[in-house]
Amino acid sequence: MIITLMAAAAAVATPAPATSPPESDFGFTYRYPATLARFPGLRHWLLADRDALHAKTARAAAAGKRDATANGYPYRRYETQRDWKQVTQTPRFISLSMTQYVFTGGAHGAPSSGALLWDKATNQTRATTSLFTSDAALWQAVRARYCPALKAERAHRMGDDATPGIAPACPPLKDLTVLLGSTDGTAFDRIGLIADPYVAGAYVEGSYEVTLPVTPALIAAVKPAYRVAFAIPR
Repeated sequence: MIITLMAAAAAVATPAPATSPPESDFGFTYRYPATLARFPGLRHWLLADRDALHAKTARAAAAGKRDATANGYPYRRYETQRDWKQVTQTPRFISLSMTQYVFTGGAHGAPSSGALLWDKATNQTRATTSLFTSDAALWQAVRARYCPALKAERAHRMGDDATPGIAPACPPLKDLTVLLGSTDGTAFDRIGLIADPYVAGAYVEGSYEVTLPVTPALIAAVKPAYRVAFAIPR
């Protein structure tokens, strides 16, 4: 069952902080939905995340330029882009997805994904997997459905061009991005699993997102304190 979890939302591009080396040595973009500014704690976290990522990019670009100069080859401008989108919002949680692109002068850039929960009750961020009793319990609850769905999606997309052996037949949970979604905003009733490029196939295949409905087995893997936040889809 392949369904996209992400909903479109107006985004705000935040200005980067002053730094050295000059911005001309690298490109930097950081966006998040403007509606998230209504949550001061979350906005503060996002801006701190932006500043840390900007500083990391600046350091990497400076080192890359120094190395290019010292070894006599052209410096190729570094680039970092990070975009946050709201997947859903329930009474307690805001579920966010992240897409990122980083270029550091190689043959091509590196796209990746991420996820985050904002807990409105405690005013703090949480990893999506932190709501479950363990990664092993979560994987046990979804593996039998996820692996065949991923295989079918890869075959549908690539056909005869799918290359066997380029990646694990079914990548482990630790290599996947886990998203939590909702059809009506009252409780999480979907779980999304994203395999970034190289995780489930060759770079040219891009990423794969498989979305599965919440089941009783998955709810059983949720920590008791958070089970009220999940529901079986109607």
